[in-house]
Amino acid sequence: MKAELNERITRIGPNTPCGNLMRQYWQPVALVDEFNPHLDPNMATRPVKALRVLGQDLVLFKNAQGEFGLLDRDCPHRGADLAFGRNEGDGLRCPFHGWKFDITGQCIQTPGEPEGSKLCTRVKQRNYPLIERSGVLFAWFGADSATAPPLPALDCLSAPNTHTFAFKGQWQCNWLQAFEVGIDPAHPSFLHRFFMDESLDDSYGKQFRGASAGDINGQRWPMTKVMREFDKPSITVASQTYGMRLTALRAMTDELTHVRVTHSIFPHTFVIPLSETITITQIHVPVDDTRTYWYAIFTSFDGPVDKEAMRNQRLQAVDLPDYMPKSGRHNNWGFNAEEQRSRTYLGMGEDDINVHDQWACESMGPIQDRTREHLGTTDVAIMSNRRTLIKAIDDVENGKPAPGVAQADIAATRTGPDTVDGIAPGHDWPLWLAQTVASKRANAPWNTALALAVEPEKVSHTDKPQP
Repeated sequence: MKAELNERITRIGPNTPCGNLMRQYWQPVALVDEFNPHLDPNMATRPVKALRVLGQDLVLFKNAQGEFGLLDRDCPHRGADLAFGRNEGDGLRCPFHGWKFDITGQCIQTPGEPEGSKLCTRVKQRNYPLIERSGVLFAWFGADSATAPPLPALDCLSAPNTHTFAFKGQWQCNWLQAFEVGIDPAHPSFLHRFFMDESLDDSYGKQFRGASAGDINGQRWPMTKVMREFDKPSITVASQTYGMRLTALRAMTDELTHVRVTHSIFPHTFVIPLSETITITQIHVPVDDTRTYWYAIFTSFDGPVDKEAMRNQRLQAVDLPDYMPKSGRHNNWGFNAEEQRSRTYLGMGEDDINVHDQWACESMGPIQDRTREHLGTTDVAIMSNRRTLIKAIDDVENGKPAPGVAQADIAATRTGPDTVDGIAPGHDWPLWLAQTVASKRANAPWNTALALAVEPEKVSHTDKPQP
């Protein structure tokens, strides 16, 4: 890839080609948990947060009615930082001259102005539409004159709050390399390889520590064993209206094949299985060009999620209130040579595989230099997505609509999407896949009334490695 193209697909600030594309999609900007006084005591007295999203400085606050407002941070009077404003219940007041703004950005007081002044009626700070769903606040950064599409009708945003749990973390790298790790079905066999398998009885909420669906001779196989022993997946990519469906097949015997189906929701979301009944939808929102927040929404197709257990597992790896990882370049991501020799392929911990992905993405540098990479056959999804991204940037630049869930009809269509990680009959795995998906949905206690047909597998891209 040429350096100029790498710049084009990674830079996301205001008025950049990729940034203009990104602003056509809803972006997660905060967890509702970030305003929970039990997790951040400061929120009990002042529910205000400074944010940076897509290279823009913003302030998010909650009023006395529990409503959220997201505004540009520079006060429209003289440009002082509204993140230091006084939250007075009915609005955020700038301490510089006392101008106050409600959650819509409307100026409601200019106390230093002469009696009877109507100045405040003519002043409105730019605010951004917000939707709260599944424990996440989503914002839309499109033009004031444009209409936002509906929030995508994904399972994670359709299931009740009892059956979803959301978390986040920041990586010190560009959004694209953070996203691309999730559309690479080959890497779990190496990056997340464990030399020993743990008991399946203590696998709740732990990725790659559960069992694949199905069994062999009555034995349930841990995903760690499948990934370790069958490390040459056959990967196909099928285009969907929302992005891509990825199917990775690992032939185990003449009779059995491991099937892993995941999805890409354009431009920066992937959906993968955590276990037989829980999926992970992970969204990668750029803070700026060299930092990214990932937001993960866990969705249960069985009983309610144990939010406390899942939160406590993950809080061990981050520092609040900003969900900054405790591991990073500053401490070599917790690398342990003895662990690498005897317990894991990477040597960076056995409890949280998120740090494995963090290392892979951050070690590339703040923005990966794609002029130096050499892609292989297992990078078929990476190549396909980059072509889609380049075309989408060009289309938006030329006044055409952005693809996928930026379009209202696609966003409003219930897409699922369905993920699977399981052991299937080698000769008829597509039928097994359809039956497994149907069974999971039929047993879900929440509304899955819309039947999602599993289309026949097809390969829409027959990419070959770039020379």
